[in-house]
Amino acid sequence: MPDVNFIGFVGAQYGSEIHAPTGPVIDRAYLRAAAQAHELGGFDRVLIAFHSTAPDSFALAQYAASVTERIGLMIAHRPGFQAPTVAARQLATLDQITDGRAAVHIITGGNDAELAQDGDALTKDERYARTAEYLDILKASWTGREPFDYEGRHYRVAKGFSAVKPVQQPHLPVYFGGASDAAIAVAGRHADTYALWGETKAQVRETIARVRAAARAHGREETIRFSLSFRPILAATEDAAWARAEDILTRTKALRAARGLGPAGAPQNEGSRRLLAAAAQGDRPEGRLYTAIAAETGAQGNSTALVGTPEQVAEALHEYHALGVTTFLIRGFDPLEDAVQYGRELIPAFRHLAGAPSHRPAAA
Repeated sequence: MPDVNFIGFVGAQYGSEIHAPTGPVIDRAYLRAAAQAHELGGFDRVLIAFHSTAPDSFALAQYAASVTERIGLMIAHRPGFQAPTVAARQLATLDQITDGRAAVHIITGGNDAELAQDGDALTKDERYARTAEYLDILKASWTGREPFDYEGRHYRVAKGFSAVKPVQQPHLPVYFGGASDAAIAVAGRHADTYALWGETKAQVRETIARVRAAARAHGREETIRFSLSFRPILAATEDAAWARAEDILTRTKALRAARGLGPAGAPQNEGSRRLLAAAAQGDRPEGRLYTAIAAETGAQGNSTALVGTPEQVAEALHEYHALGVTTFLIRGFDPLEDAVQYGRELIPAFRHLAGAPSHRPAAA
């Protein structure tokens, strides 16, 4: 079977739907502990997220790289707020410094209010058109051996060139998210790995077919890969795991109430709408998929869970793998503790079922 990758999540401070953020906005001790826990747990990469009010993802990735040796970095990056030629050199430089550990996760953004915090007033379709041009220029900078010109609606480049090239050839891995028609078109043209949130199997099957059809027009149908994001909730027994899931829902509601948050409004982005469509089928629409937390939060980001013992959740992941998923982004509601448990129990259980050797390094 094709190699399956696991991606974790590293934040600048400890926090989640059930934990109010604690510590400084950039807690270096936590960031170091989280990055190292994922590396020791056998994860292939960690996601460093982006938000209009959050610490800079490039700088956080550089620090995470400095306190680890092997693990890859998936740097969330929003096009449109700096020149693509500059971003290309930043990413290629980081790839050189880390000896080929950098990847970029392109997030165009589906929330107008958040984008307005950074001064962006484009419509969604305009943003994706800008993203397509941005990626054209990133790739030309990474691969071009001669200066290039580019003439687009959003960007113009005259004799662009980057002296620094990525270690990874032909370029850094490009992850891409977005479920609207405009997003799917860009994914088909540019994504090495298309990222979905944790949906039902029927939804995943449908989205993979849409993306592959878009990629076919560019001769990329057989090379594009797919990532799926879940929040696994594990326990020693199935009953204990479901009890933990219900407790997490209760604590999510309590923390939202303490923050003065009422019922979540209708989301603007298509990915969240798809999660809510799954949630509309019930808290447990199929198998181990748990959607109640997504429903409570308005599906603000990766918010659906798989619930069970490590072996049961590993089996559920294999069912999604059979649909064409080759990467799983997993993060917990207890961020550090769950990352440790995934490395100790879930990832080895998945690889055991697959008959593949564990990626977890031997203890020093």
